[in-house]
Amino acid sequence: MASGEWSARGRVATLAGMTNTFPRRGVFLGLMLLPAALAVRSVRAQAPAPVQLFKVVSPRDEVIVGVDAAQLGAGTGPAVERLAAQLAAKGQLTLWQYASHKDAGGALVQAPLKQIVVFRNELLRIEPYATPLPIQPMK
Repeated sequence: MASGEWSARGRVATLAGMTNTFPRRGVFLGLMLLPAALAVRSVRAQAPAPVQLFKVVSPRDEVIVGVDAAQLGAGTGPAVERLAAQLAAKGQLTLWQYASHKDAGGALVQAPLKQIVVFRNELLRIEPYATPLPIQPMK
């Protein structure tokens, strides 16, 4: 092949006599970023948050509450089922109501607002509550 002709070898057309370095650079860059990607993934896979949020829905209103692991107790079932079982067994639970607030740095967070008592009721519904905001621990 003459030096001015195009060759269709590989993904990128190159001039004959020149080397194709794009795939090597991509592999090298990918290998360099692999430790950073694994570090981010391991941070996400850490232990669950110390406080789990739930939405308590009644015919009258909705309240977001936070429950810590000690209050939920040990068990193999989902956290929402353990919370419902405790409410059914005890008849009432004292929980922290959570709301969106700005922290000292001005960022939005889910923070404890006040303690409330939730009474067992046949019309009451408890749902897991997911939030993109960071959750502050209970007071």
